[in-house]
Amino acid sequence: MILRYATHMVSFALFFTCGVWYLQQQAALPVLPAYWPLAVIVLLLPRPNGRLPAAARRGAILLCAALLGFGYAAWMAQHRLSDALPDEWQGKNITITGMVVEMPRLHERGVRFAFDVESVQTEGAHVPRHIQLTTYDGDGSDPLQPGAGERWQFTVRLKQPHGTGNPYSFDFEAWALERDIRAIGYVYAKGVNRKLAEQSSSPAYMVQRLRESVRTHFRKTLGDVPYAGVLTALAIGDQSGIAQADWQVFTRTGVNHLMSISGLHITMLAGMAFALVYWLWRRSTRLALRFPARKVAAMAGLLAALFYTLLSGYEVPAQRTLYMLATVCVMLMLSRNVSPSQLLATALMVVLLADPWAVLSPGFWLSFGAVALIFYVTANRLRKQHWLREYGKVQWAMMIGLIPPLLAMFQQLSLVSPIANAFAIPLVSFVVVPLTLLGTLPPFEWMLYVAHEAMVLCMYLLNLLDKLPYGVWAQHAPPVWTIVSGMGGALWMLAPRGFPMRGLGVLLLLPMFLVVPDSPAEGSARVIVFDVGQGLSVAVQTRNHALLYDTGPDFPGESDSGSRIIIPALRGMGIPLLDVLVLSHGDMDHIGGTESVLKGIPVTNVISSLPNSHPKLQLAAHNEPCADGQSWEWDGVRFDMLHPARSNIPAALAHNNEGSCVLRVSTGQNSILLTGDIESLAESRLMKLHAKELPATLLVVPHHGSVSSSSQAFVDAVHPRYAMFTSGYLNRFGHPRDEIVDRYRTAGSEVLRSDQDGAVTIVASPQSFRLERYRAAHARYWQQGVTQGAADS
Repeated sequence: MILRYATHMVSFALFFTCGVWYLQQQAALPVLPAYWPLAVIVLLLPRPNGRLPAAARRGAILLCAALLGFGYAAWMAQHRLSDALPDEWQGKNITITGMVVEMPRLHERGVRFAFDVESVQTEGAHVPRHIQLTTYDGDGSDPLQPGAGERWQFTVRLKQPHGTGNPYSFDFEAWALERDIRAIGYVYAKGVNRKLAEQSSSPAYMVQRLRESVRTHFRKTLGDVPYAGVLTALAIGDQSGIAQADWQVFTRTGVNHLMSISGLHITMLAGMAFALVYWLWRRSTRLALRFPARKVAAMAGLLAALFYTLLSGYEVPAQRTLYMLATVCVMLMLSRNVSPSQLLATALMVVLLADPWAVLSPGFWLSFGAVALIFYVTANRLRKQHWLREYGKVQWAMMIGLIPPLLAMFQQLSLVSPIANAFAIPLVSFVVVPLTLLGTLPPFEWMLYVAHEAMVLCMYLLNLLDKLPYGVWAQHAPPVWTIVSGMGGALWMLAPRGFPMRGLGVLLLLPMFLVVPDSPAEGSARVIVFDVGQGLSVAVQTRNHALLYDTGPDFPGESDSGSRIIIPALRGMGIPLLDVLVLSHGDMDHIGGTESVLKGIPVTNVISSLPNSHPKLQLAAHNEPCADGQSWEWDGVRFDMLHPARSNIPAALAHNNEGSCVLRVSTGQNSILLTGDIESLAESRLMKLHAKELPATLLVVPHHGSVSSSSQAFVDAVHPRYAMFTSGYLNRFGHPRDEIVDRYRTAGSEVLRSDQDGAVTIVASPQSFRLERYRAAHARYWQQGVTQGAADS
């Protein structure tokens, strides 16, 4: 039916997309009436006549498209959210039976894999159909080695998907919903864990076993060569073997899209299959007369793309490319003569019908945006240009046209990306990938060495570019209106020759760079207590200065809260450097992200309770110990260090928590007290020596709410209006303890929790104290319950 309105297909697809996107911004799912699909009746409106003007009919159809997109996305979300893990079964032992549905991925202590639950043996328990499990080795028992397509019985401990809630950071809960992962957890090593049946003969499981055998083949063949992980990622989509340092090089040079199974690689392989079959089919007159060579070649290309997509694990980004190629193939098989814009619109509809959560992924916008830009600068031209000139034009379009979305989503640009992609795209796509795929076959395993040497050459050149002093432009998050302006400017600059004053399009790009976020007023401070899980990190910004107190925990693998949470947030807030970094004490949940912070942003001075020889201080340009009596003032905001005592710094280190740096930030009558992990001894000292400085508007509760801290006397002495607990969701320590939370509530404090509220942003001035809970202010329907969004005093 939609094809009858081919001239309006682009508008219909765009309005449908807007409807889907708008649904994904909702804090709660709407209650849809049972008759919502009847909106499609609008498509049956008669053709324009005197009684129904064309404009009215077109407007009704576009409104119908938006309503259908909104309704369809809501219906899909209701269906997916209906299968959930009940609150009362979180963290409990549950025995389940089911199938390992994907190739297990290695991590530093075991494996991680998706699991389809077939039955639940624990009486009264309900477990979602599709979950993600992790195994951990090292408890003395033989490590579990589940394989794809095997039926296992596990005793597991599960929890609902829950990620950290911070500005400019990754939304794990949305990611899990898109992949239909409705619970995550680990295999309890002391429970009943056994394989029940050998591998299934299902085609889906056979593909996963093929991926597993390819990974094993690569490890045996390549051993410990430096870029074996890259080749594995290019062959089967398993990126776990790529070092974090290599990812940083790929990101800074703008070629990270090439180092996994991307749309470019799938399209390339499909194109090569198309060209080969087309050439061979045309050699036979009889075959060409029975069936057109172009259609046979299109089917061959689609099958090659399907095979590569399945080999990659059928991940969501690869699915999008497959859907787009399938759309092209269907149009060709139906002999439809459609414009590039209509082809892209059809692919857009197919992708959103299959995955309405795709609009939440940066890859969705970048992939469709890149293809649209290619069509914009190459389609419908009067004469065909030389391939090298056209390649250069496409690279120019990618460099200019993707500036607005890259700044909007990542707040950084690779200035060397055009140079890097100029050699990396042909080298990786036409040399490394084909040789790697051929190397999966035992007779051609020698090609893996050739592919690796090509990758060595590519990495050598990329490292040269990465070492350039101004290879990456990083900045604040631009306002929405500047992004819209920038997109218009990019299209103006890339318009066909003859379009008037194309050079003036650069003026519309400038606001993204020049319009900076407002700094706090004189005498005011903006404070953000990050949600880093089980750990602590707090940023304080005044009008012209910035401080970071602790850097949060490190995470499994090579990532940490510094690279994942803190640096993106500081960059998005428009903080280009840190005047002071305070490291309260040596626990890894407080200093785990230090190296990433020191590498990611200039830091003038480090103040800590750590010895100078501590490994986390090796990258610091200047450091000094924290001690009672240190104080300074920035832009009318006062900073006072209250603990530890200067004479007791070495002794305090014997018990790390008691030696935590305690910092008071005050603006007039309002103050914030940052206490690290101090316990009863340090609390007693503070009450004895700094009784007048202890009362605070907001207290970051000591030691995450442990029973070893927050004595009744200390709570009474501080008497905070807000008590902020920083702890991980369902953490293994049981923080914060119920009795400690009750103690602050009894004292009249309003309790804030990072595991429930996400990051908390405070704007403090002598006259006011305003705070915002991230999860409430940016609530989405897939998140767990949140509290009120803002408070003023």
